[in-house]
Amino acid sequence: MAALTGTQKAAMLLLQLGRDRAARVMAQLEVHEIEELTAEILRLERVDQRLADEVLEEFHAVSVVGPGVGGGMGLAQHLLVASLGAEQAAGVMERLQTSLQGQPFEFLQHADARQVVSLLSSEHPQAIALVLAHLKPDHAGAIIAGLDPELQADIAHRIALMERASPDVVQMIAENLQRKASSVLASSELAAVGGVQPLVEIINRADPSTEKVILEGLASRDEELAEEVRSRMFVFADITLLEDRAMQLVLRQVETAQLSVALKGVSDGVRETVMRNLSERARENLVEEIELLGPVRLSLVEDARAAIVQVIRRLEESGQIVIRRDSEDELVA
Repeated sequence: MAALTGTQKAAMLLLQLGRDRAARVMAQLEVHEIEELTAEILRLERVDQRLADEVLEEFHAVSVVGPGVGGGMGLAQHLLVASLGAEQAAGVMERLQTSLQGQPFEFLQHADARQVVSLLSSEHPQAIALVLAHLKPDHAGAIIAGLDPELQADIAHRIALMERASPDVVQMIAENLQRKASSVLASSELAAVGGVQPLVEIINRADPSTEKVILEGLASRDEELAEEVRSRMFVFADITLLEDRAMQLVLRQVETAQLSVALKGVSDGVRETVMRNLSERARENLVEEIELLGPVRLSLVEDARAAIVQVIRRLEESGQIVIRRDSEDELVA
C-alpha cells in the first residue's frame, strides 16, 4: 500500500464502484483531477484482488475515523450523496462495507473440491446451496459435480430460488464449517447471494454430464425455472459460437420470415454467421425480407429469437449439434 499514490488508490476505488457510479463521482471533480484519474485507470489493466481490498479497507478506515479534522463517515456520506444522490450513495456505502468485511467462505476457495465435497456431505442441502452461492463459479461447479446426482438437482433448485441470506445464518454456517475444517478465518456476511444467474454460471463451468443431471433434476421440480436457466445459458447472440455445420442444420428448421424478424438490430457478427451459412439464393431472399419488414416491435423480435434458441436447444438435446461454450476449448474431430 505504501507504494501507491493517492491518485492510484482513488482510481482503484472508482473501478470497484462500477462504471455508472464512478462516472457520476468523476463528474463532481475538477478537470485536472479527472485527467489524472483517467490516466491511472488506463494503466490499471489488472489489479490484484488483495491489493484492491486493501484500498477499500483504507477508504473505509478513513471514512469511519477520518484522517484528521473534518473527515469521518459523515463527510464520506455527504460527498457520496452530493455526487450520486441519497439512494445510490447508500448503496455504495453498503457495498463498500460488505466488501471490506470479506468473504465468509474464503477458507474454502482454494481447497481441493473433493475435500470440500467431503466437508459438506453431512450438511443440509440449503446450507450447501448457501456455501456454493458464495464461492467462485468454477470452484462451485467442480464441487457440485462431486455430489450425488439427486443432491445436485436439489441444491441447484435451492440456489436458483435464493435471493438474500440472513447475515447471522451465513456467519453461523461459516463458523461451523471453519471448526470442522480446523481453519482460522474471521467470518463475515454477504447479504445478496444466489439467484438464477449464479446458478447459470456454476452450471456453465461444470462438466457436460453434471450439466445434464442438474437441468433434468431441476425440470422435474420446476419446469418454468429450468427453462429460465436454459434460456440464460444460451442466448440468440451466442449463435456465433456454433460450428457452420450446426448453424446450417438450425437454419434448415427456421422459416425465412421468422429469421428476418430475429435478425433486426443484431450485431454484425451474428448477421455474418447467419449469412455465410445460407445459399446465395436464400441469402438474397432473406435480405429482401428484412428490407420489406421496416420497423418491428422489440417484443416480436425477442419472440422470434427465443423460438430459434428453442430450435437450437432441441437439436442439442437430441445430440444433432454441439454448443461450444465461449470459455471452452475447440472441438477436435
